[in-house]
Amino acid sequence: MTPEKKKQRRLRNLALLSLLLLAVGGTFAFQAFNQRAINDRLNEVEINVGGRVHDYYNRETENKDVFVENYGERPIMARIRLSEFLETRQRDEANFTPLVAGTSRDDVENWTTWIPSAGNINDRADNNDSNAFDQYANLIFGWERSGQDAPWYMPTFNHDNLDQRTAAAGHARDWIEGNGATDAVTDGATHPGEGTDAYWSAGGSFDNSGGTWPGQTVTNQTAQNLPQDRAPMTMNQWSNLPNEDKIGNFWVVDHNTGWAYWANRLDSEQASSYLLDAAEMTAAIEDKVFNGFYYYGIHVESGLVSPDQHEEFLNDGEQHHAELAEFLRGIQNGVMYDDGPNPLPNEDSAPASFDFSTMRPGRIFTMASEQYRYLENMGSGNHLIIRNDAIRSVNWYEKDDALTTWYDSLDSSVQGIVRPVSNSFDTGIVPHNDVTFEGDRWIPRNLVGEVAGDITQVDTSGTPQAFHLSLADMERLTGEGRAFPSRFQRGTPALGWWWLRTPATSTQAWLISNTGFLTGYLLNTMRTVNGGIRPALIINPSTT
Repeated sequence: MTPEKKKQRRLRNLALLSLLLLAVGGTFAFQAFNQRAINDRLNEVEINVGGRVHDYYNRETENKDVFVENYGERPIMARIRLSEFLETRQRDEANFTPLVAGTSRDDVENWTTWIPSAGNINDRADNNDSNAFDQYANLIFGWERSGQDAPWYMPTFNHDNLDQRTAAAGHARDWIEGNGATDAVTDGATHPGEGTDAYWSAGGSFDNSGGTWPGQTVTNQTAQNLPQDRAPMTMNQWSNLPNEDKIGNFWVVDHNTGWAYWANRLDSEQASSYLLDAAEMTAAIEDKVFNGFYYYGIHVESGLVSPDQHEEFLNDGEQHHAELAEFLRGIQNGVMYDDGPNPLPNEDSAPASFDFSTMRPGRIFTMASEQYRYLENMGSGNHLIIRNDAIRSVNWYEKDDALTTWYDSLDSSVQGIVRPVSNSFDTGIVPHNDVTFEGDRWIPRNLVGEVAGDITQVDTSGTPQAFHLSLADMERLTGEGRAFPSRFQRGTPALGWWWLRTPATSTQAWLISNTGFLTGYLLNTMRTVNGGIRPALIINPSTT
């Protein structure tokens, strides 16, 4: 590919940020998804593939939220890179002096790339100019608040993947919309909101019918960012994770180049957790300028590509971390480790393609157009699996009918390997406050009687069917090395909350919340679009 053609495929959004000015940008490198078929007619199918970088900034509060949204119909992979600029001027001086020699406010391409140390994302590296900013500016990475769920955002109205503008809100400035100005005054917002922390919340909306902001003239409802599985980290820290933890919802920074990569495919209608949560000036800047002036800016560059084009992240002429290629392949495949002869997690395959005896607990796989999580090897050729996404808007009383409807819709090749379970379960009943947990609503440890004995197993007197897991099942399946090794493997906003079959009282039932907590104090009449049921199956391929 010639440099000019490659340039045409990379549609750049650049951005500026400062204590007085923030903006953002991105690189879009999507393939055209066009299918043509000739059979007495000619069809062209266009699939919308695209993402938008969000930058919410408020100069008074120094809040700065940077994340990526996938508004398209297919998964994307994302990366973001920051560069900084600072200049100062005393009142008796005619000109500003840049902190880093050779840089200038108007040339964002020569701003200093933010580079963390290999072992600590919160510490700029000592072996380059990035370290000069340490005493003047604190960058707060990731998003985590004690006792709070993931934040909410307003989805972009702009679904044109050829439009290079970003979703810049509050005092943020999109580079194109703001005409590239670096005066800290020119407006360049392209998205609603004031840029303050937690500006958007559940149940919010914005009416863009008047065309106030670029994109569709519709009303959007707020949506929730994905919670971070773990805080942003460097590639060296990532290398030390167990293989099964290397792919997930978190940011990983290549400390050779400064590029931060979302460590997972970003699916349709998902938004990443925050890479950056705030940009705060330190008290040292006051000593630096005293009664003078300063200008601080962050340039945000991004790359968004289809997973099958992830090599564009490697073919940019930079000296990447030695493990980056392996990391990107893991993101594309959805798994880092060799799992024997089984198809990749996102590869839709027939039941006969799998060797379930080699699967690890928690392994994701796609079988006959449904995605599942492998739970455990039950012996005698039997394997416990569960749908990897909740069927929404189902209350506890409706759960069995919804279960039957889902099972009846399964491909016959899957139904043919399903083993029978009991037609009725002796669930027992246990109030939330009577259960003792290991960890914060993590593993129940004092179950007794029918509640403790309600463990799912094959029952040849029953019927091949789908079922709901019990509270006792969750005790067995949760923990290190098991099907649910962490809260975010058990429940997330993307996967949805889901009912268990165990009652808590006559009006309440146990469920897994959308942050992975066991909860037994919600009414069983609850029905929301955020969750419902996750059908489970016992399968045995040898039964075919």
